Amino acid sequence: MNIKIVIYVLGGLLRLLGIIMVVPLGVAYYYGEDLTPFLVSIAITVITGLILLSYKTDEEWMRKEGFAIVGLGWLIAAVFGAIPFVLDGISPLNALFESMSAFTTTGSTILTDIESHPKGILFWRGMMQWLGGMGIIVLFIAILPKLGVAGRQLFRAEAPGPTEDKLKPRIRETAKILWMVYFVISFAQVVTLLLAGLSLYDAVNHTFTTMACGGFSNYGLSIGAFNSPLVEYIITFFTFVAGANFALHYRAIYVDRDFLLKDDEFRFYTALVLSASGLLTLLLWRDLNTGFFDSFRLAIFHVVTIMTSTGFATADFNLWSESSKMVILLIMFIGGCAGSTGGGIKVVRILILLRHSRTELFKALHPRAIKSVKFNNKAVPDEIISSIISFVVIYLLIFISSALILSVLGMDIITSITASIATLGNIGPGLGVIGPMGSFDPIPPLGKLILITNMWIGRLEIYTVIVLFTPEFWNK
Repeated sequence: MNIKIVIYVLGGLLRLLGIIMVVPLGVAYYYGEDLTPFLVSIAITVITGLILLSYKTDEEWMRKEGFAIVGLGWLIAAVFGAIPFVLDGISPLNALFESMSAFTTTGSTILTDIESHPKGILFWRGMMQWLGGMGIIVLFIAILPKLGVAGRQLFRAEAPGPTEDKLKPRIRETAKILWMVYFVISFAQVVTLLLAGLSLYDAVNHTFTTMACGGFSNYGLSIGAFNSPLVEYIITFFTFVAGANFALHYRAIYVDRDFLLKDDEFRFYTALVLSASGLLTLLLWRDLNTGFFDSFRLAIFHVVTIMTSTGFATADFNLWSESSKMVILLIMFIGGCAGSTGGGIKVVRILILLRHSRTELFKALHPRAIKSVKFNNKAVPDEIISSIISFVVIYLLIFISSALILSVLGMDIITSITASIATLGNIGPGLGVIGPMGSFDPIPPLGKLILITNMWIGRLEIYTVIVLFTPEFWNK
């Protein structure tokens, strides 16, 4: 491990982060708010970045450096991103929780009176989610020239899903394309929300948190504050889009319009959304005594936002029937597609595991048969299947362990279970104390540290963070 390389690149990342903070500074200036939180934060972040950049080295990067830069990069971004919150009067631990939740696009919040905070702070909170959605390291790769092989190591360590999806031979070009598609779709949502009657501030902020599958809102009632079916359907649509693979969006636009429909994962993703929405519609129609179309509106909005790990809400699903809450709990484990901004296990992993199980059942009945697991008409290598099984096992172990710790700390079982999966899957709200109209503030300090770690691990697909805690990783 070459520590100098890691320090130097993290310095560049902090300098970039400090420059980006100028945007919420401008928002605070526009609304006549106190500029001190951002001026001090920019100074601290940029100066620290410049100090770290003094460790410049031309030595070659290896895989270890890539993992260290990505894992530590997200942690450092969350620490320095929390400074404006601290200067706004939030305790350091709560500020780190909110910042990590923002950058990892989790959307779990410790704020109990959201509207009381300055618009500049809330804008920064939403902007962090947008940056974290496509990935701060991917952005770094896109704008930093001459990374070469090193950029590929960073991309692999951050890219969500079991395999990387290259659009161009050069990783920097792939990163630029992904960010371009992300920006264009975000711009389209801003325009659509403006036409639906939202202010520019609300349209931009909710676009940030929709496209990132993040779920932060400027309002305690989340999307329910707008009381607008049109806004709900717009956000449902763009959340669904954000939960799909952005590489597929690019190919559908520039290569083949039917590319999405030909993709196994996208078809399965759509089928899951429609099936869960249909089931939840029937349950809500039975339980809430509302019209069928109102039940459908509630169902599809919450299925899409929860399954993609966005976490917006228009109703307090804590008050729904046990069967409806069970649907919500089950889809928390799924997540979005690989290459999307969504969290969770990912649809492709679940699909491949189901096909692997079917293949194993077939082999049990026909021991001499040769049958492989296929995805998009191609055989899935055994090492990919093994890595997926390992991922799911470790994912569930972390989920169970953190839920157990929370219960030992005094949280009720429903809160413990859903807080664990909501943070590990980067979903946002859970059930019980941390429901969609509640907050994570009542969680004990040690519990918050556990959940902060969950967010960090979940966003970087487990391995990138876990390897940092192995002694052999740091050996030369």
